Amino acid sequence: MNPTALIAVPLLPLLAAVIAGLGGRLIGRAGAHTVTCAAVGISCAVSLMVLKQIYWDGVPAYEAPVYSWLVSDGMHMEVGFLIDRLTALMMAVVTFVSLCVHVYTIGYMSDDPGYTRFFSYISLFTFSMLMLVMANNFMQLFFGWEAVGLVSYLLIGFWYTRPSAIFANLKAFIVNRIGDFGFVLGIAGIAYFTHSLAYRDAFAAAPQIAHALVPLSSTAGVGALTLICICLFIGAMGKSAQVPLHVWLPDSMEGPTPISALIHAATMVTAGIFMVARMSPLFEYSDAALSFVLVIGATTAFFMGLLGVVNNDIKRVIAYSTLSQLGYMTVALGVSAYSAAIFHLMTHAFFKALLFLAAGSVIIALHHEQDMRRMGGLAKYMPVTAVTCWIGALALIGTPFFSGFYSKDAIIEAVGESHRWGATYAYWCVLCGVFVTALYTFRMLFLTFHGPERFRAAAGAHAAHDDDHGHGGTPHESPAVVTLPLIALAIPSVLIGAFTVGPVLFGDYFGRSIFVLAGNNVVGTLGADFGGPVQFALHGLAAPPFWFALTGAVTAWACFLWRPTWADAAVRTFGWLYRVLTHKYYFDWFNEQVLAVLTRLIGVGLWKGGDEALIDGAMVNGSAATVGWVGGLLRRVQSGYLYSYAFWMMIGLAVLLAWFLAQARY
Repeated sequence: MNPTALIAVPLLPLLAAVIAGLGGRLIGRAGAHTVTCAAVGISCAVSLMVLKQIYWDGVPAYEAPVYSWLVSDGMHMEVGFLIDRLTALMMAVVTFVSLCVHVYTIGYMSDDPGYTRFFSYISLFTFSMLMLVMANNFMQLFFGWEAVGLVSYLLIGFWYTRPSAIFANLKAFIVNRIGDFGFVLGIAGIAYFTHSLAYRDAFAAAPQIAHALVPLSSTAGVGALTLICICLFIGAMGKSAQVPLHVWLPDSMEGPTPISALIHAATMVTAGIFMVARMSPLFEYSDAALSFVLVIGATTAFFMGLLGVVNNDIKRVIAYSTLSQLGYMTVALGVSAYSAAIFHLMTHAFFKALLFLAAGSVIIALHHEQDMRRMGGLAKYMPVTAVTCWIGALALIGTPFFSGFYSKDAIIEAVGESHRWGATYAYWCVLCGVFVTALYTFRMLFLTFHGPERFRAAAGAHAAHDDDHGHGGTPHESPAVVTLPLIALAIPSVLIGAFTVGPVLFGDYFGRSIFVLAGNNVVGTLGADFGGPVQFALHGLAAPPFWFALTGAVTAWACFLWRPTWADAAVRTFGWLYRVLTHKYYFDWFNEQVLAVLTRLIGVGLWKGGDEALIDGAMVNGSAATVGWVGGLLRRVQSGYLYSYAFWMMIGLAVLLAWFLAQARY
């Protein structure tokens, strides 16, 4: 494996980002998208070559430092690469989806004044994610972790003249800082027990750390490895938007659609899932930490999916779908089915990017309208977008023979096989989540592409504007620069699951990249009955998840296409539930009206009481006033007049005489 080629994979997008960002005015729009697309395209080609070498050619894993940044008390802080089968798969997914998004952006952002800046940002995003997945130590992992957070802040607030975009990017930044505080504590725990930041040293020391205790009191303590793993997972809760640190992800839709696809499909939100899978040698020695992961993931998978049912913004529906699917991946991690989590991460990257880009195509056609209640009947005007969106939707709900089926059903069956604490709760959450997923997905399809054409009345002004300019008010299919990425993503959304389920999920693809204790190997138990992708899909036709999905699809058809009045009647009947869902379980209200208010009160208290009263008042101004008061007294004594000195001498003698008399009496 050529080290120079490996270094080029992340550095090419970084170089392209610098050129497009700093030299955008010189190279122009065409130059910006050419250099960034070419850089990511080369990175994608090299990543696919690395995947071929690692898997098909049997080249051993590569691990080596690039350079040492700092050596402190024997602890090396360095940039280094670990290229094994897990890394190679992530590199291929990240670069391929990023390339599709880059090409799609040429059409979607064609009229935006920040065109070159946007290409610089998304190329920088790709660099950040590649540095994260290629790291062989915690310092570089943390660098990539924070870098994707920084660039997501820039991209969510890309349209910085919109107050809603600024609020959304601040929200994402602050919530992720909460998660990152836990992440830093976890890394600090690793450094404390191993005196190293290298993965290799941390994984080797895991059995010993598992026996260590962190004292909470004189009589009680908690397992050191459990505490470390939970802290690391809190970081993943922020990045991968798990309850209760999920609140930033739906608001990230304020950014342009291409970045929604990049954040939700292959970069930022999958970082937490990848991190836990990479840390499997640590998590495997803590059942308590894995149970915590399991319950959090199950709660996210079901309850966040419900929010997609009541939302009317097409991008936010897909965003809540991302939250739910990330919950499925987290559930898989919690039952030690790390390979199933990464497998679902891979398949989800393709069909979720497809759904976001298809939604963007619709938004372009309807002059940036995002409310599904103002759409309808678009299938005959936008056939390519409609067909590709249907493909992504069928993959999302887990239709047999589509890619999402193989990964999602494997997760559900793995949870059913697990005996870990919380597995029963998780099983019913992910099973009922299948119904919810089908319900909101088909609701989106029916309201957008089928039924009556509601967009004409809703967008009459836009249509008139188009007629004045000779374009016509009827929606039409997006240009090839938009539809070609849709087709490129639709193909793996159908095929990649069947082609890879055997080697990636039930084979020995990951090898030593993922560590699972023999008693936790639920995927191995499922693999014993695996008879190939066709047999697996045929078995799925009779399994409960398929019937739950079918019921959800039929319910969506009945309530939103056949008898829309039924949906209105359900809202009236279950008004309390509808209010809870539309208010997003009141998480935002609690954060803004309780936590934010308390934080401001604490801040004001520290400002008024600590800064003004104590520091400025008592310590600074108070000490100055005390010195002035003492100086005033001394001025009265040191007046310069002889009679004054004689008077104070007499007073002094009288005091001394009184003291001597008092001493003589005793």
